[in-house]
Amino acid sequence: MTDVAAPDRRRTFGPVVLVGVAAGVLAAVAANRPWVSGSAGAVDTSAGDELTSVLRLDTFQQSPLAGALALLVLACWGVLLVTRGLFRRGVAVLGALAAVALLVTTVLARGSLHDSLAQALREAAAAPTAQVSVTGWWWVALAASVVVVVASVAAVALVAAWPEMGARYDAPAQGEPPLREPETNLDIWKALDEGHDPTA
Repeated sequence: MTDVAAPDRRRTFGPVVLVGVAAGVLAAVAANRPWVSGSAGAVDTSAGDELTSVLRLDTFQQSPLAGALALLVLACWGVLLVTRGLFRRGVAVLGALAAVALLVTTVLARGSLHDSLAQALREAAAAPTAQVSVTGWWWVALAASVVVVVASVAAVALVAAWPEMGARYDAPAQGEPPLREPETNLDIWKALDEGHDPTA
């Protein structure tokens, strides 16, 4: 039963990594777009006029923490590709924790950004009320965050069965005997097969 399941688990490597990286990139892009927009009096964030730039209302429309967490998730996926063993599993767990933090941050940002922008608009326009709404980018970030969490949790569960980079790509260990010079064409091909460059 285990022998049959192992190849199936190995085949999940490509799809899970691809989905996780794609969702991470989408979350990072969405995190750098306005999640809320609004207006009060003559001030309208969606107008993109010079007044809103001077007032720097864009700082109340985005979540820098979400962007940082999305980049951390992407970094974990990158490290996951080139490591192995216990360290690789630790990176997978770190990526899953960062993905959950990204999802929580995205959910909580909806309310906090809404209130912050509304207050900034009222102060900028000297108006008693402000209309604030969520943009489509927040929904994109939310969907991407959910997918990232699912992919990251799947990585934690499956990473032990995934293929790993061979030891030939590791840096040579201290005290490792020097490579002898290849003497025949066969020696050169053997060196290449073992990941060594006989011409170096």
